[in-house]
Amino acid sequence: MYYRLMEEGAEVVTAGNGDRQYTSKAGLPAKADKDANNIRAADFDGIIIPGGYAPDIMRRYPEMVRLVKDTDESGKIIGAICHAGWMLASAGILKNRRVTSFFAIKDDLIHAGAKWVDEEVVIDRNLITSRKPDDLHAFMRAIISALKGN
Repeated sequence: MYYRLMEEGAEVVTAGNGDRQYTSKAGLPAKADKDANNIRAADFDGIIIPGGYAPDIMRRYPEMVRLVKDTDESGKIIGAICHAGWMLASAGILKNRRVTSFFAIKDDLIHAGAKWVDEEVVIDRNLITSRKPDDLHAFMRAIISALKGN
């Protein structure tokens, strides 16, 4: 996602909790560009929440949840793939929203008020969701199209 957005000329900023280093699922080190405490939704065109285990960690930090909620309230693009739906549920933005996700969290999203469907990409207003890594190409096409205003 990161490099695909950069190929399109986007300025990509990664956010994290504080000034710390993270380790990817593959064991690679990563450091956030900005502390989520110092980020406002108004400063960006949108956010993308990664999948995998990251959303379960991210939603433990109120500043990360606030950023998702504020981004939704401002009508800016929110991309969520795989397990990223957990962050959407924690932000309380799923009521009556049509979404998809990795099948294992389907019930979590339904209990949060979402209308879950099993489709490659689902767009509901500013919210773009996708199921799994196999859907990444379609997900990124939808994100890029939305960022370009199409």
